[in-house]
Amino acid sequence: MSIVHLIIIMADGVIEAAYIMWLIGSLCLLIMWILSSFISYLWIKNLEYIVHTDRVTIHKGILTKTQKNIPFRAITDFALEKTLYDRFLNIGSIKIQTAGQSHEPSGYEGKLAGLMEYEKWHSVLREKIKALYPVSESVTTAEPVSISDTKILEQILDELKEIKKNTQ
Repeated sequence: MSIVHLIIIMADGVIEAAYIMWLIGSLCLLIMWILSSFISYLWIKNLEYIVHTDRVTIHKGILTKTQKNIPFRAITDFALEKTLYDRFLNIGSIKIQTAGQSHEPSGYEGKLAGLMEYEKWHSVLREKIKALYPVSESVTTAEPVSISDTKILEQILDELKEIKKNTQ
């Protein structure tokens, strides 16, 4: 059953009532579309992401303005997200996870949503974290300890024993 049939049935077969109901329904849809477009425009206009040298700042909100600062030293991971709707619009999101600071149920401190070149921004953020902690990704726990390192550690231990003996 189509909407036209439903309107005619609700109007009890009176064609003028059906036209009025059709007009009212169309007007309601138009008003809802205009309001949702206006709210979407305000949401996009009031959304701003700033990548500083030491933190990421997220500004958002229409009626209640929110500013969230996420320092790079607290960031532990990023999650890239691209929903079906995002793929259609060729955009994506980056979720920022921090070390136990999240108050969100998702476990992420912030979300950079609607990014057109989100892979590029992911690389930029990764580089900022690497610059902050240059050793974190280059050193592994499986590196062998050379013999010269062992000799240096023995020398340090001997010196510490000598200092302890002299201070007693």
